[in-house]
Parts: sequence; C-alpha cells; structure tokens
Amino acid sequence: MDAKKAAGEKAAEYISDGMRIGLGTGSTVYWTIVRLGELVKEGLRIEAVPTSVQTEKLAREAGIPLLPLARLQAPLDLTVDGADEVSPKDELIKGGGGALLREKLIASFSDRFIVVVDHSKCVSELGRFPLPVEVVPFGWEMTSKQLRQMGCEPVLRMRDGAPFVTDNGNYVIDCRFGSIPNPGELTVELNKLPGVVENGLFVNMADLIVVGHPNGTVRTKSGT
Repeated sequence: MDAKKAAGEKAAEYISDGMRIGLGTGSTVYWTIVRLGELVKEGLRIEAVPTSVQTEKLAREAGIPLLPLARLQAPLDLTVDGADEVSPKDELIKGGGGALLREKLIASFSDRFIVVVDHSKCVSELGRFPLPVEVVPFGWEMTSKQLRQMGCEPVLRMRDGAPFVTDNGNYVIDCRFGSIPNPGELTVELNKLPGVVENGLFVNMADLIVVGHPNGTVRTKSGT
C-alpha cells in the first residue's frame, strides 16, 4: 500500500458519528477524504470545514456534507491535515500547497489536530523544505527584503509565469533557511513583519502524528 494512502486512511479511524471536522489540503489528506466519502455512503454522519477551494471540491465530490465556517459556535472536534516536514518535537512546516493561513486557522479552532504524513516528511530538524510565508501583494518586494535580513533566501512562488495567488488573494514567499533550530522564536519574529499575513510554522499544535510507510504499516505518535 502507498505510504500516503496508509496514513490518510488511518486518520479516518479517529472520526466518529456526529463529529464536525476540519479537512486539510494535500496528497495525503486526499486519502482521508476518499475514505470518509466511503464511510459517509455507509451511513457515517459528519460535517466538514475545508481548508482550501481544492479540498472543498474533493469533499463535495466524495459526498461529504460541508459546514460553513461562519456557522461554527464551538470548536471543531478535530482537524486532519498533512505537513511538508515534521521534526522530532512535532513541529511542522506546512504550506507547500499554499493553504497555510486557512490550515492554521482551522487547526487552531479544533479540539484535536491530527497530522498525516508519509515517512519521508520526518526530519531531524526543520528547514530543508522552504518555509512558506503568506504576504500581501502590496509591497511584497519590501517584505521579501526584510525576510532576507532574517537569514533566508526568499523566493516569490510562481505559477504559469505569474505570482502564485492563495485562496485569500495573497502571495507566497518560499524562504530557504536551510536550518530552523528554533521554530517557536522564528514564527513570532516572522509575524511581526509588516506585510506578513501568516507563516507555515506550526509549533505546539499537533496532537497526533500519523506516519505511513511504504510497506503499508502506520506509526502513530502523540504530539506536544
């Protein structure tokens, strides 16, 4: 079994009847959505809040009932999402798909945050994957210069010859730090910069890490 499929399907086991859940974005969560669609057809009653336009489309196609964020009066029971890197301390880099702002918002409004990854995403220290930073389009060049002063190589994310635009109408600057030994400190400093909307560091947020392996086995680890 594919490692991503193994992890994604395992996460569906933590979702029970009557739950309101957040659905993340990415190639591993895709398998969670597919499996939940099957369970809904078998009678599972859930409502889901998607973290991106892409996930909303997938959930609709799978027949999963969607819940408008504005209707929430209490936290979601749990959110399932992927990650681009996971450290031994369960710190995450997310945002490779460009949905980091909505992903962090939904995760922070959930009683439990389950992260699904394949084994290749587990690293000894964050930073090998470029850190996505969502910025407002106005003055992004100046924001990029300030990011460079923080010790990274900032690269504006492009798509089809034009700046990549998030579902929120913003740009993403991928910051190549090489090594991020203190993610908690860095996330605070990044969010102080004018023009920065959010960054892809998720620190002290994961409650459970689900790791899939190529042979189909899954390892779970309680987060911080």
